Amino acid sequence: MTADPPAGLSAALSDLAADRALLGRTSTAERVAAILRERIAQGSFPPGTRLSEERICGALGVSRNTLREAFRLLTHERLLVHRLNRGTFVRVLTDTDIVDIYRVRRLVECAALRGLGEPPYDVAEVRAAVTAGEKAAADGDWQECSTANIRFHQALAGLAGSARTDEMMRGVLAELRLAFHIMGDLRRFHDPYLTRNQELVQALETGRKGVAEALLAAYLDDSLRQLLEAYP
Repeated sequence: MTADPPAGLSAALSDLAADRALLGRTSTAERVAAILRERIAQGSFPPGTRLSEERICGALGVSRNTLREAFRLLTHERLLVHRLNRGTFVRVLTDTDIVDIYRVRRLVECAALRGLGEPPYDVAEVRAAVTAGEKAAADGDWQECSTANIRFHQALAGLAGSARTDEMMRGVLAELRLAFHIMGDLRRFHDPYLTRNQELVQALETGRKGVAEALLAAYLDDSLRQLLEAYP
């Protein structure tokens, strides 16, 4: 595990202090976990970073017990890992982790498309994510493009119409973002998929769910291969 990056961690803690108002007077471990989950997704605390209980408690104004419960929740979600006598760290994914994440994605996302009934399909959220990704790319904001791509895949899984599937995919995709934060060149990875996202949503908008599923299966296979090649 790596040590805290001093400058980056100070900035992250300063940002975290701004979230204190979100807790209100009835702060809970779930709310603390939600704040930390979002900050981890944004890359404020990169994989391998040790999370200081003292400094985070001070930034958020919560007790150690509350923070430790939040840590337990995020450890259960596979975003954090606790090392005996060393502390709690943002998790670093292995190649095996990434392969397993993509196995779940293929099972869920492709099944969501396969299970669609007769067209037309309500793909407004999928289209909105594609548009957001293209705008972020045009602005040169590849971190936001990555976020939009996550929303795109969440929306595809959401076509299954299952709250349980939605919750599971949020966890899977949040875990996947840990890999993106240490890849380096996000543009190189995400740029080719802007066109593929557009092709996929167009297939759905024209009622061709079989074509969309085939495009998605090939997309996920290519994405996995490229991610493993680029992963440090």
